[in-house]
Amino acid sequence: MHIVVCVKQVPDTKIIKINPKTNTLDRRSAPAILNPYDAHAVQEAVRIKNLTGGTVSVLSMGPPQAVAVIKKSIEIGADRGFLISDRAFAGADTLATSYALSKALEKISMDLEVDMVICGKHAIDGDTGQVGPGIARRLDIPPITNVIEVTRINLPEGNLIVKRKQISGYELIQSELPCLLTVEKDINDIEYAPMPNMIKAARYEPVVWSVSDLGEVDRKQLGLKGSPTIVGKMFTPPKLEGGKMIEGALEEQLNELMDILMERKDLFSFNNSK
Repeated sequence: MHIVVCVKQVPDTKIIKINPKTNTLDRRSAPAILNPYDAHAVQEAVRIKNLTGGTVSVLSMGPPQAVAVIKKSIEIGADRGFLISDRAFAGADTLATSYALSKALEKISMDLEVDMVICGKHAIDGDTGQVGPGIARRLDIPPITNVIEVTRINLPEGNLIVKRKQISGYELIQSELPCLLTVEKDINDIEYAPMPNMIKAARYEPVVWSVSDLGEVDRKQLGLKGSPTIVGKMFTPPKLEGGKMIEGALEEQLNELMDILMERKDLFSFNNSK
């Protein structure tokens, strides 16, 4: 079984700041890490490989330094990695990203047929959750989102059963293979990497492809040219003011509270119509 996991290098959003002049993320203000949801996707692919046998590949799109997230994936237990890196990919939104990754997946499939694609639920720097389903649509395979457990894989019959998270509870879904899963963090715990994996990751050099290596590609669907999404403005919301402490007897507190509410009646709308 061949599983390909799509991973992304993202800034650590716990540390990153916003540039006040450009209203964009200042990616230099935070270290780059493997997208946390993608780490769980790699861990799940490795778990499935240990049950069924096969190969786990990882695929990423980004600048040359994105090699670091592929090495991290090898440390978790992936077997090989591919990076598509080219200036033509710069500025890609989710539409252009899914197109580029689908073309890379088609090329990978020429060497070893892909049985399953796994993505994290979303990237913490974009939070859209659109790339995974976009890839599935372009490859014409079933997408299953918000997966919290791969319950059963039946290779002879070519299908699997997964649990998909709902607002309340979950649902069981059976899908044919190949398919694409996007996974929640709840699906597993990231295990400590054994020493052999760490040594392999430190020495590993992934396959790096440019646009010209992907074969027939419509360059109009790449990068900024292929990205209809435009971010008009990004800003940090103002901090909320602290509340006022109301003291005194109960009646005094109620009167003071009513006075405050009347002063801020612009925050409320009253409809007297019947």
